Amino acid sequence: MKEWDWDESESDMLALIEDLVNLDSGTLDKEGVDQVGQRLAEEYGKLGFRVIKDPQSERGDNLLILHDEAEDPDILLIAHMDTVFPRGTAAARPYSRGSTQAYGPGVADMKGSQAMLLQTLRYLMASGSAAYRKVRIVLNSDEEMGSVHSRSLIEQQAKLSRCALVIEPSDDQGTLVTRRRGGGKYELHIQGTAAHAGAEPEKGRSAIGELAHKIIQLHALTDAAAGIHVNVGVIGGGTSVNTIAPHAFARIDVRMRTAEQARQLDERIRHICAHPTLEGTSAVLTGGITRPPMMKTMETTYLLELVLKEAERLGEKLIDCEVGSGSDGNLTAALGVPTIDGLGPRGGKLHSSEEYLRIDTLVPRARLLAAVLERLAGQSAIMSLDTAKGDSGFAHLCGAGIDVDLAWDRGSSNPGSRR
Repeated sequence: MKEWDWDESESDMLALIEDLVNLDSGTLDKEGVDQVGQRLAEEYGKLGFRVIKDPQSERGDNLLILHDEAEDPDILLIAHMDTVFPRGTAAARPYSRGSTQAYGPGVADMKGSQAMLLQTLRYLMASGSAAYRKVRIVLNSDEEMGSVHSRSLIEQQAKLSRCALVIEPSDDQGTLVTRRRGGGKYELHIQGTAAHAGAEPEKGRSAIGELAHKIIQLHALTDAAAGIHVNVGVIGGGTSVNTIAPHAFARIDVRMRTAEQARQLDERIRHICAHPTLEGTSAVLTGGITRPPMMKTMETTYLLELVLKEAERLGEKLIDCEVGSGSDGNLTAALGVPTIDGLGPRGGKLHSSEEYLRIDTLVPRARLLAAVLERLAGQSAIMSLDTAKGDSGFAHLCGAGIDVDLAWDRGSSNPGSRR
């Protein structure tokens, strides 16, 4: 083959990014997310990949993508198609670029990653590498709202995989993510008794007063040093200023570092909400832990070692970190699947009108992902890169040789299952 032209490759990525950014795809915009999915499906189809829809009624359809020539595809790649921006944002603030950065809704998070992932696979195929045969790709439609409608697909595919690579954007330093805090969402409704605040206040029972006690108790669960945060971020209630409030509500966000913290925190929140401080009030709590913590295991450390070594070979010195936000990596890691996140191009100011993508990182990140995939595809097992260490844990995971029914009929919505 002729030598791969990375300059041309960058131009191709930017052209696709422009197309994707100019398609609104907020999580609640099913039509827009499906348009992004269709655009990407067309590009994967040109490369011989089969795109299997996981149809959704309330969200965009999730996509499972495998190549016609796949052989025991056991490397899971995950990239979400939705953004946080509502319909109309792309028209008001379309794709634009300067000499070093590109701008627009979702340009980094994560439409830049979508283009980079696709170009990585193009390069592997053009270079004669067989690594593309080892991947299974999930493009999901609702990551920005907790992956509620794609979680089952992600977990199903993770169970068929020896490792997971999440193509979320990286920060300006190119940091990889091996730990993310878990999270949960709750909604609390308090019922009191209405009464005239001047004429007969003694007959009332203030739901707002009870909620005030609950907020103080809930916030007291925060332990910053341990990585536990509880935030009552939205409240409301009452009917008028001269009425004892008959109802009140609160929406609660929680973050934690470990699975045990998640269990204990859930128990404590439920205990607080089940025991009123003001007699005559009652509470109903809904919700729970929505994303388990992404923890750095020994197996993840071995996978990270591989990625860092490939980056160093390509001239980059990278580090890993813990972040407070969640991603689909939380779901795969919770199943014991070694997971590396933040493999996308660098960018910043995500979820804002100033979100940007570092253009100069598209090619380096594509080259890194290609190198990692080639390395993984060439190994039947992954231990520490110093194979003399001979750890068996990750080797067992990676050498399982799972036999998979790929459910490849183009009309099929079955994403595959273990035989």
